[in-house]
Amino acid sequence: MINLTSFIEYHARTTPDRPAIVYEQQTISYSELLGRAECLAGYLVERGIQPGDVVAVLMKNSSAFLEIAFAVSHIGAVFLPINFRLSEDEVNYICENSEARLLFADSDFEAMDLIVQRICLGPDEQTNTRKLSDACAPAPMHAVAGRDLFRLMYTSGTTDRPKGVMHSYDNFFWKSADHVVVLGLSNCSRLLVVGPLYHVGAFDLPGIAVLWQGGMLLIQRDFDADTALSAIEKYRLNSAWLAPIMTSTILGRKNRDSYDVSTMDWVIGGGERTPENRIREFSEYFTNARYIDAYGLTESCSGDSFMVAGRELEKIGSTGQATPHVEIQIRDESGKRLPPNVDGEICLRGPKIFSGYWRDEEKTAASFFGDWFRTGDVGFLDSESFLYLTDRKKDMIISGGENIASSELERVIRLRPEVDDVAVVGRKDSKWGEVPVAVVVPTDGSELDLESLVAHCRTMLAAFKVPKDLVIRDALPRNPSGKVLKRQLRDEINA
Repeated sequence: MINLTSFIEYHARTTPDRPAIVYEQQTISYSELLGRAECLAGYLVERGIQPGDVVAVLMKNSSAFLEIAFAVSHIGAVFLPINFRLSEDEVNYICENSEARLLFADSDFEAMDLIVQRICLGPDEQTNTRKLSDACAPAPMHAVAGRDLFRLMYTSGTTDRPKGVMHSYDNFFWKSADHVVVLGLSNCSRLLVVGPLYHVGAFDLPGIAVLWQGGMLLIQRDFDADTALSAIEKYRLNSAWLAPIMTSTILGRKNRDSYDVSTMDWVIGGGERTPENRIREFSEYFTNARYIDAYGLTESCSGDSFMVAGRELEKIGSTGQATPHVEIQIRDESGKRLPPNVDGEICLRGPKIFSGYWRDEEKTAASFFGDWFRTGDVGFLDSESFLYLTDRKKDMIISGGENIASSELERVIRLRPEVDDVAVVGRKDSKWGEVPVAVVVPTDGSELDLESLVAHCRTMLAAFKVPKDLVIRDALPRNPSGKVLKRQLRDEINA
């Protein structure tokens, strides 16, 4: 029998009192977690939910979020987590496109006018779903096959209208198996979960794979640097996934040395290539932990490559090597495989890679070279198969027939002490087609002008690559995984 609750049932039987989840000062044992999931599954059955039906969740982080995920799987339904930062129109689009039968929502979003049947959860239900389902009989576990649909996840829409990514049980199980091996997960793993659970970074990297090993998840509703550091100290947490902006915030806390973070073994970065200075600063603070740069996508359930232990400085700037059951190749526009150290499109193959987009054969076909998934990201493999990201394919700026990798320009601009954050996008130009524009967030109290920035860039880059304009902003728009929303910046600059 294959089901998400199979592992929870095993630990509830063998180590029933072992802590599984900590949320809002509440510790939930494996036995209690199983009971909550089974009763909530019974509640879903009473509401008419059947195997294959789509059940959506529009919620911030809570123990209830995971209890719902397990309950949906328990009866063979399909789990659909939705980004709670989306607009009412976007949420309705996803619900309509997915044909969701039911939606669980935090009471925070009660005012939204949604087209789907909704169940609102207040603070009490967010902490314990038994407040909803205690009168319901536990539902029996529904057996599913590896190819059956486990989850729908809609892409963030950084390049297009959100697409429904179909994850099978095989995809999720192979992902979890690879992460157990690469990260050394065990019943001693104690993971800090501060990223949003609707995102693969929090749910999958390694996410609930920790529970399958009998470990513990500490869930925080919203990210706060001091609260996260306090939790690491109090619960002796030893692992975390952090978006780059989260890592930067923690490292920027003036009181960071007042917390004991010596129990941390590793932190996985995600969302974008991590600047070298951040990796070095991380190692100076988390003296017992290693920073694991990684690469992955929603379409692959996250975590396709990880930096190899002991080679972080030697291979700085790389996202590491492929996990055991993922193959990585670099291909050109025609699908031809490229040799080492040559930029091209990153393509993936393996049992954790999704099979296609929900009811969209055209986009699915365009996303594959045979059985190789075309990520849309640009990079190269070195002679030892370490992966280096160069750019998103659609972020390549073409000026006068020359390709300009925005990440290359961003790396050079970051070397300026006045620069706290930067993104480079293309602006339409009647002469050149496009020209690069630097959108910069200055460090506190500093000033930066275009003339000095251009002079700086010209010392390291060809003239056609230097920015033709400078835009100063207080912050860059980012999605929950930390990726800069370049489409939004591009639209603003080209308006």
